[in-house]
Amino acid sequence: MPAPVLTPVVREQIARLGRADIMVGIPSYKNASTIGHVVRAAHAGLVQYFPDHRPVLVNADAGSPDGTGRVVIETEPPDYVESILLVRPANKLDRVTLTYPEIDGVGGKGAALRTIFAMAAALDVEALVVVDSDLRSIGPEWIELLAGPILKGGYDFTAPLYSRHKHDGTITNTFTYPLTRALYGLRIRQPIGGDFGMSGDLVRSLLARNDWTPDVSRFGIDIWMTTSAITGGFAVCQARLGAKVHDPKDPGADLGPMFRQVVATTLRLAVAHADDWLDVHGSHDVPAYGFERLADPLPLPVDSVRLLRSFADGAGAHADLWRAKLAGPTADALLGLARLAATDAGDATVANSFRLPDELWTATVYDVLLAAREDPAGIDALTDALAPVYFARVASLVGEAHDMETDEAETLVERQARAFETAKPDLVARWRDGR
Repeated sequence: MPAPVLTPVVREQIARLGRADIMVGIPSYKNASTIGHVVRAAHAGLVQYFPDHRPVLVNADAGSPDGTGRVVIETEPPDYVESILLVRPANKLDRVTLTYPEIDGVGGKGAALRTIFAMAAALDVEALVVVDSDLRSIGPEWIELLAGPILKGGYDFTAPLYSRHKHDGTITNTFTYPLTRALYGLRIRQPIGGDFGMSGDLVRSLLARNDWTPDVSRFGIDIWMTTSAITGGFAVCQARLGAKVHDPKDPGADLGPMFRQVVATTLRLAVAHADDWLDVHGSHDVPAYGFERLADPLPLPVDSVRLLRSFADGAGAHADLWRAKLAGPTADALLGLARLAATDAGDATVANSFRLPDELWTATVYDVLLAAREDPAGIDALTDALAPVYFARVASLVGEAHDMETDEAETLVERQARAFETAKPDLVARWRDGR
């Protein structure tokens, strides 16, 4: 793990603040249009639910040219929040905005959180809450829901539990949720949700780890935190936050780099922590904090034609690696589906009938995991080769859920997760046999 880079500005802020009980951290880049609402909600949550704690809000920005940092500092004065909530806090909220330093020349969400972690540890906070800077659905209660289990319940890590549109969170739905559940036995529904709470003990543990990679400095950070909490023996729970309304991404147009960073990080962690999952059988629920919320998430259109075109193109580029690294039947089945996708990818109606079965996706992911164990240096190439299959899997789920409501579509995600669990004994046997 690279040593924390505390710039003179960061050190100056730490010296000025001295210490704090609770921190809200907000990583950002060009979020001037949305971060003001996030700051207002966080401020109100700290005042309403933790009036006796010493609070601080830290914005770690990537040098936004749109005035994001200025919005953080200038968004409504404290008296405005206090007059609405009729609560007089014992301590004034300090707001800090700064440009975070890159880690070994790499910037991104993880690098921003590294600075937030370092400040939280230096200020000796009891609880750290991190929220995304593009949230439109955050309310004051989110701060209590994420920090409450830490400060009141003795938990170390609070993962978010959202109500999301059936097409939102595709990396979570197809990969991180079913794989984390099958490997480690915990049904953490949103292991890369973006909004979370953690104890000071967990913050210090993360800072002491030596497995920080360039992908962790980017979007690999969330699965790295979740997996580190699980394998480190920390107490994990979930918080019911309701609908997540933010700037969603079309998986076929926007999620390629994020998929690669998340998957590469997940594979490296699974290889490194095999002793933590080889003897795990089945899975169980994780405690959920907060009242169930029934707000409907906003719809998210997905371009299935684009997804299938990317799958067909990717098959041409990665066919040799599929044949070399995947089991023969798995590679043959994928190449056959890719030929079908190449024929049908231009017709939206036909695209909705495309199917990549749960069992084939599961076999592909497990073959990739086994290949990652055999060739850790080749994980980036494996991840690149898996991306087109992910596009096909998303297209398959979109088509299957076409006439379903969001809650109905959740049954498809659960069905897939069970497929991962069902196939795990074979994965374990092959892992132990070196196959």
